[in-house]
Amino acid sequence: MSVKILSVTLLLLSMCVCFSSSAGIRGPTKKRPCCVDVTNLDMSPEVVGETYREQASSYPCVNAIIFNTEYGQLCADPNVQWVQNLTSTMKKVQ
Repeated sequence: MSVKILSVTLLLLSMCVCFSSSAGIRGPTKKRPCCVDVTNLDMSPEVVGETYREQASSYPCVNAIIFNTEYGQLCADPNVQWVQNLTSTMKKVQ
């Protein structure tokens, strides 16, 4: 009886190892950064490039326009006038 228990235990253990190692093959999924807060201050002089991205609200993310700056991404309020002026001259990317 102990041989049967040992065999079943080894079988289950090897199945767990196979499943966990095959999950690692796919690799981690890369999520885009999420804006949880936006600025209302006119940061247009800091914006570089000619593209922007829209972010829809989905907790914890908020509605935002995302610009690139020398220091990283800038999350701006889409309802502010300077953001609307700037996006009208730029190209939207996905």
